[in-house]
Amino acid sequence: MSDPGAALLLRNARLPRWLLPADWPGQGGAPALADIALAGGRVQSVLPARPGAAGAGRAAETWDLAGALALPGLVDAHLHLDKTFTLPRLGAVEPGLLGAIDAMMRDKAGWTPGDVRQRAGRGLLWAWQAGSVHLRTHCDWWDPAQQPIAWPVLRELAEDWQGRVRLERVNLSPLTLYADRDWAWRTARDVAASGPGARLGGFVHSTNWDPQALMHLLQAAQAFDLDVDLHCDEELNAGAQGLAGVVATMTGLGFQGRVVCGHVCALAAKPEAEAFALLDAVARLPITLVALPVTNLLLQDATAGRTPRQRGLTLVKEARERGIPVLLASDNVQDPFCPVGGYDPLEALLLGAAVAQLGQPFDAWSDAVCRADWLARTPGALPLTPGASADLVLLPEADAWGFPSRSQPRLVLRAGVPVRGTPPAAWLRAPSPEELAA
Repeated sequence: MSDPGAALLLRNARLPRWLLPADWPGQGGAPALADIALAGGRVQSVLPARPGAAGAGRAAETWDLAGALALPGLVDAHLHLDKTFTLPRLGAVEPGLLGAIDAMMRDKAGWTPGDVRQRAGRGLLWAWQAGSVHLRTHCDWWDPAQQPIAWPVLRELAEDWQGRVRLERVNLSPLTLYADRDWAWRTARDVAASGPGARLGGFVHSTNWDPQALMHLLQAAQAFDLDVDLHCDEELNAGAQGLAGVVATMTGLGFQGRVVCGHVCALAAKPEAEAFALLDAVARLPITLVALPVTNLLLQDATAGRTPRQRGLTLVKEARERGIPVLLASDNVQDPFCPVGGYDPLEALLLGAAVAQLGQPFDAWSDAVCRADWLARTPGALPLTPGASADLVLLPEADAWGFPSRSQPRLVLRAGVPVRGTPPAAWLRAPSPEELAA
């Protein structure tokens, strides 16, 4: 099938419980299988499966998934495309976050637009092949005197990939720079002027904590109508004040934009009563949390020659219980912060499920790599509702109990057209006369 206007019926697909309405029928303790009708590059209907090809018209091409797992297009909400694939040229890197920052600063001196474009473009290709439709990348912006060379390159790549992948961009600037109110306003103006998909960002850590600087950051974002995305409390210091400062500042300003706080590892180090009270406050504000299990496991509690004792993952279960949007993302890939990774959100979900002991990863937690609307000011309709783009990831070898294991063989559909993989022969069998007569 190569015509985006052609009709396609995906019969007997296993969708996650979070994606289905509350009155969806059950079958053997799990949601009943679904028939998903696609046409014109859009979802036409999602209905409980029944024999025959009803709902899409008998002229439609039909694939019988026989219970194979299906997900909406994936979301990778926290990346660093400017740094990616630099690991082979760095030499020895000291363990921990600060050692990785030092190594990156040394390498950055040799970056060129062509170098960034080649590496970031490779990352975008990998993400597209994995089935991602929405990405957000941070871009180091540490020099107070000038824009980084990677910023316009990432904008060009966002334009090049438009229609295939939505790429949002965030400046990653140390909080100390925002202490200069004029710099905060100039930078927010430049970010806002750099095109759609830009967000104002910063690195908030106990080593640079400055409540006045955070106030300037959020005031500047508000002045230029920008949402905010922060690296926040990326440490296991129980005294870290970043997230609490974000809550207090947003409340004082009446900040209406969406604020995304990535990492927030320090929550796991705080006394439970303090951490839970802070999460209660977060739940009252338009804040999304993003956990980065791969990089946080590698960088937190890291000392050469010593096995780490702490996991470094934020309180994802407790946040979810309070209705706080929680996403999981890849973060760094093959750079000094993380030597592994492949721009596959399901890899992050697999590790997150193991480390955080997440029950029912398919039915209850796969939304953490599918809800692009949790990055927006107002969470919107669920994916795969009628009229939505027919972007799906089909997993012929996985099952809901072992997911995300065996999710690497996959078939990626964009606007209803396969762009990676081919349907197994068993999916293409003709319906029986009994099914057609039903």
